[in-house]
Amino acid sequence: MNFSVTFAKVWATLAFAIGLLGLSGCASNSGYAPAPSSVPSVEHRYKVGPLDVLAITVWRNPELSTTVTVRPDGRISMPLIDDVMAAGKNPSEVARELEKGLAKLLRDPSVKVIVSGFQGIYGEQIRIVGEAARPQAVPFRQEMTVLDVMIQAGGLTDYADGNAAVLVRGSEKGRQYSLRLKDLLKRGDISANAPVLPGDIIIVPQSWF
Repeated sequence: MNFSVTFAKVWATLAFAIGLLGLSGCASNSGYAPAPSSVPSVEHRYKVGPLDVLAITVWRNPELSTTVTVRPDGRISMPLIDDVMAAGKNPSEVARELEKGLAKLLRDPSVKVIVSGFQGIYGEQIRIVGEAARPQAVPFRQEMTVLDVMIQAGGLTDYADGNAAVLVRGSEKGRQYSLRLKDLLKRGDISANAPVLPGDIIIVPQSWF
């Protein structure tokens, strides 16, 4: 996986999304269809990302067991092994890669990898920008919704136009949907909630009134 290309694509999409803030703040989002209330059920397997924390256990070799942080280049190092690509793989795949490296030095090594600090790969993070209390990127979780994202982002600022918010769906080539975040967060209208997918961007414009 070319992470420099992936990073560039993500930030190009994010820059486009931020550019929509001005448009959303000046006009109603009525031209966008409401965000779908359901999405196809797809089993999501977590992929390790840069800055994830991995607990690595080597059976019968406690001196090799360790906890490592995935470097920004997506690689990890551990005793006896340097520069193994971890980002973009699920924990089991990382364990198999480490076993291959250790097999040159140990007989039938058995490795277990547990993720204890989650960031995820850039392309699967959910981004909240604009008038959220804490704009940020959050790791995608199975069955995650807009409400989950907004709770993690601390809700809306006093200047947010929550009902003019826009969901940009990365998996649908940037298709835009309207969100009613004010109704959801301030009025408790659960019908305004919607599922999110890996790579989604939530844009919250500033109110002009």
